[in-house]
Amino acid sequence: MSQTFSRRMNFLSRLTIFGAVFIVSAVALAIAEIVRSPYVTEAGVVRVQPVPFSHKHHVGDIGIDCRYCHASVERSAFAGIPSTKTCMNCHSQVWSDSPELEPVRESFRNNTSIQWTRVNTLPDFVYFDHSIHLAKGVGSVTCHGQVDTMPLMWRENPLTMEWCLECHRNPARYIRPREQVFAMHWQPPATQQDFGQKLAAAYKILSTEKLTNCSTCHR
Repeated sequence: MSQTFSRRMNFLSRLTIFGAVFIVSAVALAIAEIVRSPYVTEAGVVRVQPVPFSHKHHVGDIGIDCRYCHASVERSAFAGIPSTKTCMNCHSQVWSDSPELEPVRESFRNNTSIQWTRVNTLPDFVYFDHSIHLAKGVGSVTCHGQVDTMPLMWRENPLTMEWCLECHRNPARYIRPREQVFAMHWQPPATQQDFGQKLAAAYKILSTEKLTNCSTCHR
């Protein structure tokens, strides 16, 4: 009985199967890299604002504490945006005629809010509370980076679920003493894992099983 297909077809079949697996794997890896890239996460992308506010100048050079502007960060889920009056506490005297600050003065005169462009944001289906993270010893630098070096603000980290879970799976690696949560240049000790575990016990941080439960962030 003669063969319907030649032996060469066996080779072509194997080549097609392995080629298809390779292509699917390559596409999956490419998609994974794209999803994690700044193009999607916008990490490292400077956001244009109606007023060129410099954290480097206000925090790094002058030394203004984060809580002066973000007044609700220790007691509510939202860090808070400073009112124009907060800005004018200084700028009614300093740079009071600067053209760059005219939107601030106009906002104050007309009692209207400045429409800032939000830099760090999460999807609506994600629950996040600033106050609980600070109370548990998570430093602002851990999430927002060295804002005291940023002339204009950008998102330091991707804020993906993968990135959040990295901390929730091992909080001892990242937490610091509560009195250091706003410190820009605090350095962890060489024994951070052991040190962090002691802090985790003192601050009553939930077990990693609870921290990684879906309902913790998706309520």
